[in-house]
Amino acid sequence: MNRATPKLLDAIRHQSVESRVAPSLERRRLRAYATMLLVDGALFHFCFALAALIWEGVWAQNRAMITAQVMLPAFFTIALYNGTYGVKALDSWMFASRKALIALAISAALINFVGFYTKSNDEFSRGVTTLGLLLTAVLIVSLRRVVAIIIRARWGGRVTNRLVIEDGGPSFVFEGADRISAADYNLDPGSHDPFMLDRLGKLLHNQDQVVVSCPQERRQDWAFLLKCSGVYGEIVSEPAHVLGAVGVHRYDELDRTTLVVSTGPLGLRARILKRVFDVVVALGGLIALSPLLLVIAVLIKLEDGGPVLFIQRRLGRGNQFFDMFKFRSMREEKLDHEGNRSASRDDDRITRIGAFIRRTSIDELPQLLNVLKGDMSIVGPRPHALGSRANNKYFWDIDRQYWQRHCLKPGLTGLAQVRGHRGATEHEKDLTDRLQSDLEYIAGWSLRRDITIVVRTAMVLTHKNAF
Repeated sequence: MNRATPKLLDAIRHQSVESRVAPSLERRRLRAYATMLLVDGALFHFCFALAALIWEGVWAQNRAMITAQVMLPAFFTIALYNGTYGVKALDSWMFASRKALIALAISAALINFVGFYTKSNDEFSRGVTTLGLLLTAVLIVSLRRVVAIIIRARWGGRVTNRLVIEDGGPSFVFEGADRISAADYNLDPGSHDPFMLDRLGKLLHNQDQVVVSCPQERRQDWAFLLKCSGVYGEIVSEPAHVLGAVGVHRYDELDRTTLVVSTGPLGLRARILKRVFDVVVALGGLIALSPLLLVIAVLIKLEDGGPVLFIQRRLGRGNQFFDMFKFRSMREEKLDHEGNRSASRDDDRITRIGAFIRRTSIDELPQLLNVLKGDMSIVGPRPHALGSRANNKYFWDIDRQYWQRHCLKPGLTGLAQVRGHRGATEHEKDLTDRLQSDLEYIAGWSLRRDITIVVRTAMVLTHKNAF
């Protein structure tokens, strides 16, 4: 029997990785939270309307409905912060019920306290309010039980994706988790191979919790990779100061301790805010700039008849590859798909229209489509081509922290760009300056900073290094 070639083995691994990509449960959870919020609001109104009918003989009496409408915002505020609408609440209906009842009790006490001091208690019926609260409590608990039944029937009872990576460490039996062997996918945590990191990124995609069990000498490398991947990651036991642990998790039933080494750069609310901002800006930009985009596309086509778009593989979130769109600015026969040669002043590969759109950064505008696809963000570390070098070294050979910049989605613009770090990377400092800005951006993300960077980008569209 003929032995498989390395290329064939890599293709087999790639297909195997694609088959192991976990389905996204976060969107399901968000839909479940939104549905529960809406139903809880409807239950509030229904229960107080029914209480008025039972106590006063009038369906949806005005005083009763005002009570519900005053109490509901307080209930939602407390519930959103105490975990009533969270992952654990979907996993355990008893936990969800307990948190919802606590939020209900606190909101009722708060409204009563305010009513006492504003002397407005007399405007509300104690009987209707008490009965409304009791009915609401019963139906809210019933809803949580129904949600648990639906999750078990439609989701198989699974509300999170968990993955255990076995790399020669102590046994770790994690109920409900998928398991893979690092050896089966040729995963080497000490490697700088971008293709290996792409495989790992795909395996970690959509995972809510990743636990790695490996020998002591490989734990620091795995901790670094988990940080770079932007996932919630744990390493089975190791001194906290070495790995930069941010927490300790003990699994009593397994008699095992793990150290939390990464939690992802952004929480759920931050990710939602950033995604909404991205979609709004990208859609608005495409609509507003559509005449310009059409004119540029026609001019590119007229100059040499080649394709309008240049599609290049770049490194994205979790060190995964994605296809990035740009207006083609170079002659078709001289396109550099790997990015082995940086563009330079008076570059003979660049067309006449290409020189103009590169100087004005118009060539980057098709990346608004990447933003809508979810591969990119409006603001973030700029994505680099695989062949990018500085001082004839690959970026990751200059500073290993380079991989850590990929824990967020790459951006159409970024903090490094508005600080003037653009153009060719001839010297190592050209890379380290950008890397420092990227890591600073990741560590201090805020929506206000994104908006500020977008505004500042408008002022630096033309730049001495843009060629």
